[in-house]
Amino acid sequence: MSINVTCYACGSSATLVDGARCDCGEPYWVETDPEAFAWPDTAERSQWRYRDLLPTDPPIGLGACAGGTPLVRAPRLDDDVRAQIHLKYEGTNPTGTFKDRGSAVGVSVAAERGYEAVGTVSHGNMARSMAAHAASEGLDCLVLVPADIPPSRLGLIARHDPTIRRVEGDYGDLYYEALRLGRQREVAFVNSDTPLRVAGQKTTGLEIAESFAPDVPEAIVMPVSSGGHASGVWKGFRELSAAGLLEEDSIPTLFFVQAAACSPIADAWERGEETVNPVESDETVAYSIANRNPPSGNRVLAAAADTGGGVLAVDDDAILDARRAIAERAGLSVESSCATALAGARTVATERGFDDDADVVLVATGTGFTDTDTTDVEVTAPTVPMADLDATFEEIA
Repeated sequence: MSINVTCYACGSSATLVDGARCDCGEPYWVETDPEAFAWPDTAERSQWRYRDLLPTDPPIGLGACAGGTPLVRAPRLDDDVRAQIHLKYEGTNPTGTFKDRGSAVGVSVAAERGYEAVGTVSHGNMARSMAAHAASEGLDCLVLVPADIPPSRLGLIARHDPTIRRVEGDYGDLYYEALRLGRQREVAFVNSDTPLRVAGQKTTGLEIAESFAPDVPEAIVMPVSSGGHASGVWKGFRELSAAGLLEEDSIPTLFFVQAAACSPIADAWERGEETVNPVESDETVAYSIANRNPPSGNRVLAAAADTGGGVLAVDDDAILDARRAIAERAGLSVESSCATALAGARTVATERGFDDDADVVLVATGTGFTDTDTTDVEVTAPTVPMADLDATFEEIA
């Protein structure tokens, strides 16, 4: 069965075999027929409860467990943004990241179509996710990483036994070259914003919407890198609007956050432009979202404009402070890139504000338990004799 895709920008249609991007230069996304969609009457808790809006049936292995992540109420963060804060915690996905949503769909379709290998361009979470899902399906996985990738990240990816190659050259160009060669060599590449990945990642938005139905949160704040996840959430809400499942066709205001050291989409938004251009990137603690040439950057600008939201940048000090706050006051360990959501929400609260008692969802895109950088954490753990424990108990009682 062919999978039809549509260009969000010019409206042209194609099939997935024609490629991941339209002739106009913008990315395709998978075409659906949401008008007949209704909230599922099933106990299924994974993303596959929305199978009527997905291009493939649920897989049997690891991919069957993708999605279904908790929405955690975090009242001790309310004062930070003067709103009711909820954290969509993607760390409970099989490999600890939202990337599993897109990997589950992309690898499942590749297996259905008889591919022997899948691939991705990534230096972190997406590489681990694709390698794990490929291993579950019995497919080889070609992972292309930048030549300067830290050895600690390579070790995490290698656990699932993919084929890894360090590639010299511009990392942004590698995205396009991998798609080109993948089509020629029949390796199904599921890159950051390709249609099948976005189809899976939109289920983040569907789950948030169902949690609040028939209402919607006032705003959703999320990190942005390539723009695939961000535009997927936008697409999910557009589909629910077409299905008549949103009150008064309302879509939450969408805010997207980047690290100031690498913020091409936020820079374009600040200038009032509709096109994102590559930037020079400095080092940042939010390494996972430091994408100097995001392939779906223009689509993120369109999502922010369509929903009355925005794109903003936050510095590393604000990111680290937000990460500590989430850990200490919400009890969740998130990687630095995820903490940009809270840092960004704080900025929005200061510069623009939310309605009183508004529900604001922060998308925490991955667990912090794979983030080995704890240099910002001050550890106080004195050694005491067991005979003196009573004094310790007295200190905290």
